[in-house]
Amino acid sequence: MIDFEYWNKGINLLCGIDEVGRGTLAGPVVACALILKPKTNLEGIKDSKKLTPEKREELFNKILENSVSVGIGIVEPIVIDRVNILNATYEAMRRAIITLKVFPEFFIIDGFKLPFLPFSQKGIIKGDERSITIGAASIVAKVIRDRIMEMYDLIYPVYKFSNNKGYGTKEHIEAIKKFGPCEIHRKTFRPVSQIQRLQ
Repeated sequence: MIDFEYWNKGINLLCGIDEVGRGTLAGPVVACALILKPKTNLEGIKDSKKLTPEKREELFNKILENSVSVGIGIVEPIVIDRVNILNATYEAMRRAIITLKVFPEFFIIDGFKLPFLPFSQKGIIKGDERSITIGAASIVAKVIRDRIMEMYDLIYPVYKFSNNKGYGTKEHIEAIKKFGPCEIHRKTFRPVSQIQRLQ
């Protein structure tokens, strides 16, 4: 894993950043900025989407136990619709960074460098598979977002957010067609925008 290259150079406060929820039709985008204790080697850390919910929950607690600091950023659908998903993702990452209690020496980000971040950083393609720290950030963000969607399921049960987490499953799209979009749907995303125009 790429983290050891940084830790072996003496960069102990290495921050991994990742987000979840960019491609969903409902709910927020959630980002996590996370600093693990140096040379932490957690088994089973990989892209959060490839893990079962039970495995993510198990790793979530281990990650928190082995973290120096964890920051979370959440951007709601109303903002996503106003500023677009890319800018909303950047804002979620910015919010995650500013909530860290310890400031990192170096940032590694899943994908590309962050244009708003004036500090030492590197974008890593498939970072959640190549970095323990980014993979851990991905898991924390996913667990938190899933919990948010489960709470929304209690408010809007017809959309079955506990099952689909806001993704565009056939069942979810059929519910939008039948009941229309709710407050947490992204009105600028297809097919939500198309369904709304027809109603």
